[in-house]
Amino acid sequence: MAGSQTSEDHTAPEEHGRGAIVQVKSASQTAWEWAKSLAVALVIWFLLTSLLVQAFRIPSGSMEGTLLVGDFLFVNKALYGAEIPIINKRLPAIREPRRFDIVVFDSVEDPGISVVKRIVGMPGDTIAMSANVMEINGEKLLEEYVRVTNQTDQEDPRMRSWQVNHLLPTIDASRYRPTLKNWGPLIVPADSFFVMGDNRDNSYDGRYWGFLGRDRIRGRPMVVYYSYDKRGAFPLPFLTSIRWSRVFSRLR
Repeated sequence: MAGSQTSEDHTAPEEHGRGAIVQVKSASQTAWEWAKSLAVALVIWFLLTSLLVQAFRIPSGSMEGTLLVGDFLFVNKALYGAEIPIINKRLPAIREPRRFDIVVFDSVEDPGISVVKRIVGMPGDTIAMSANVMEINGEKLLEEYVRVTNQTDQEDPRMRSWQVNHLLPTIDASRYRPTLKNWGPLIVPADSFFVMGDNRDNSYDGRYWGFLGRDRIRGRPMVVYYSYDKRGAFPLPFLTSIRWSRVFSRLR
């Protein structure tokens, strides 16, 4: 019995010692591991935002009724073929843009600015507007999403400056005087689209600056992931005026 007691006394400290062994990393090793983790995270973020999904904020009311000022969107960049940074090449598109698609695109007039509108005219279409109603290939277009707030009409020289080059051959360009609610008929060029805002009377859209090239279209909004009313009555509206009914709502 005495021998057994002595053996246990000798082995216990050794087992205790083995359990207490801890590998101490140097400061340089720790820094290197943090750097690698950060690099991986940045690469994943870069790939996601460049090729798949990007966040977008609605700053104006041109799409009001469908999209509100203060909506934050996730945009599907892969749908129409995401652009690969640096080499400026596009991945194959899942599908091409369609009529009524809401699209995010590079501004025609302001480099570096992204804009959101709805596709109304497709390549090859004959488009016109009569009494504020869109006509496609001679037929009135049913647009249940449109919001009309202003019944006044007016000429704008910016419209005529580009539209005269796309009029139907039967139209006398010298007598052509388009207004915001009455213009055309125009022919949409190949590989181009005509886009407008759903808040039709308060939208700076294709009527003013022309057709949208296919190469400028970047993606389609998928979902509103956050929304708040900037005009909320309480301080910190991004916390106190959240539009809960819009959070994670899908767009149509």
